[in-house]
Amino acid sequence: MKRVLIWFIVMLAVMLSPVHMLAESEDDKTKEKESNFDVPDTVIKIGKENTYTNPTQDLPYLQPSELADELMGTTDITIENPDLVKLLNESTIHYSKLAIGFRASIYLGEWPLSYQSESTEVNWQHQKINTNFVDNRGGNSSKKLSYYQEQQKKFTGGLTAKIPNSEAVKKMMMIHAAEETNLPLAFETVIGQGTRKQNEYNVPAKQVGYLYSHVPAVHEKGKVTYGEVYLTFKGGKRRLEVKNVTQQGVGSWIPVQDHLSFTFISSSKPR
Repeated sequence: MKRVLIWFIVMLAVMLSPVHMLAESEDDKTKEKESNFDVPDTVIKIGKENTYTNPTQDLPYLQPSELADELMGTTDITIENPDLVKLLNESTIHYSKLAIGFRASIYLGEWPLSYQSESTEVNWQHQKINTNFVDNRGGNSSKKLSYYQEQQKKFTGGLTAKIPNSEAVKKMMMIHAAEETNLPLAFETVIGQGTRKQNEYNVPAKQVGYLYSHVPAVHEKGKVTYGEVYLTFKGGKRRLEVKNVTQQGVGSWIPVQDHLSFTFISSSKPR
C-alpha cells in the first residue's frame, strides 16, 4: 500500500511540474498553429515524386549576440531585419566606459527594420503549370486519368512592387508567412518533367477528362518600417539611434514548395 501511495505522489508531482506543463503548452501551440490554415484535400505533396530536387529554404533566424541585444534594447524602434542583426552580431566594440568626454556617431545606413503583417492568405490555385487529359468519347467504359508533368516548370514569386532593399524585406515577409501558415515556403519552386502521382480520376465513356495542376502560393501583405541607423557613443554609453523613420506598404507572392493543387473536370465536348 505504501508503494502504491508513493508512486501516486511521484506521478502527481511530475504531472504538475513546470517542465511537464510547458511541454503540454508547447504541444497545444503546435496544434493550434497547424489548424490556422486548412489544406484542401485537392492539395497534394509531391516532394518525393518530384524529379527536380528543390533546395530547402533556410529561414534566416538569428539569435542576437550579447552586444546586439544590448544595442537593440537602447531604441524603441523594433529591429527584426536578419541582415542588420547579423551586422551587429559580427561587430565588436572596445572602448573605455570611463571615457566620459568621448562622443561619436557612426552612420550604419538606411535599413528596412521590421515588417508588420496586415493579412496572410493562401491561393491554392495561384498558377497553372500542367494539364493532363484523356479523350474517352469513343469509349464504352470509363478510363483512368492521373497526373504526369509534361514539361519542367519553374514558378518564381516576389514582391508586387519595387521597394528599397527588397531582399531583406522578402526575408522578413517569408519568416512571418512561414510562421503563420506552417507551410514550406520559398520564393522559387520547380516542378520537374516526368513527375507523376498516382491520383486516379475516372473519365466516363463518351466524355473528355481534364486534370489541371496549380502551384499554391501565399499572398503576404503589410508594411515595412525603414529608418536611418546610427551607432552613437556619449558619456561612456553606447546606443543605437534610429532617425527619419518611414513606413511603406508592400505585398508579395510566396510559392508553397513541392505542393500541387489538382482540379478534375469531365465534359462531353473538348475544352
